[in-house]
Amino acid sequence: MSRATRSILLGVALAALLLVSVTFAITIGPANITPVDVWGSVLHHLGLGHSPLSLLRDGIVWQLRLPRVLTAAAVGAGLALSGAVMQALTRNPLADPYLLGLSSGASLGAVAVLLLGVAILLPLAAFLGALLALGLTLLLASSLGRITPSRTVLAGIAVSSLAAAVTSLVIFWTVTGDSYREILGWLLGSLAGARWPAVGIGFAAILIAGLPIMLSGRILDAFAFGDTAAASLGINVPGARWTMLAATALLTGAMVSVSGSIGFVGLILPHAVRLLVGPRHRPLLPLSAIVGAIFLIWADTAARSLFDPRELPVGIVTAIIGAPVFALLLTRRRSAT
Repeated sequence: MSRATRSILLGVALAALLLVSVTFAITIGPANITPVDVWGSVLHHLGLGHSPLSLLRDGIVWQLRLPRVLTAAAVGAGLALSGAVMQALTRNPLADPYLLGLSSGASLGAVAVLLLGVAILLPLAAFLGALLALGLTLLLASSLGRITPSRTVLAGIAVSSLAAAVTSLVIFWTVTGDSYREILGWLLGSLAGARWPAVGIGFAAILIAGLPIMLSGRILDAFAFGDTAAASLGINVPGARWTMLAATALLTGAMVSVSGSIGFVGLILPHAVRLLVGPRHRPLLPLSAIVGAIFLIWADTAARSLFDPRELPVGIVTAIIGAPVFALLLTRRRSAT
């Protein structure tokens, strides 16, 4: 069996697993809901039949669990896809979607609107904060001379540290009472408040930025051999890098705006998928997105159900899972070299 055929079969299997994951994740919880009930409710709201559920249980499926699960799928796919791109562009296996200060910038924007009492603007403020952090990172990197992967990484670390310090200062100086819990929950990553607008933001970002990224596998393969090799293959290196960084920033900023900072998804999952399909980005990018969606669906399901009625921020769950898995991946890579 050729590698391309194996990748296609793996993609079909993962897509089926994603559909099953969405269905069964919705059934988990105190309300007695079956997979048949889930699809009955969905088809009813699509105008294709009558819901088998009462109004209350139908609302649980359609208004609470389904948008939360779909948001988790979109965020997981977006972060895994962004992580794979950042690792290729920077040629750094430790790169993740937040490497350029996007997470810290988004956190600063989100904390600002939460403290001002206009939480309805949180997605917009977080997105603008992420873009501002990216702009500062690229500005700093360009001030050092020609933009290179190493300079970009170092500039991102500096901007991230600055934004995180300002966020901490603002929280320490102004937050009182129960607002600590709201802010801390967002900073640790949470999908508890995900509703249909969050689904729209997540999937719009996948469509606008994620889909073009998935179709850029050949460009990212060229970057793996360095800028000189990429230029020799006819690629406009500066233009391609700026375009990919902008698309990744848009994608990551949109995901962070609806979920907060969820770590390890964009770091470990591209590495895990590489173990299955190899380093070529044409199969790696879409498969990373699907695996990311499946992973975050079940991480969020665990976060909301394992300690019921108390709910954990999903970022804690991904860190608990991701840290040992990343250590295992490092061990496997070392034994293979």
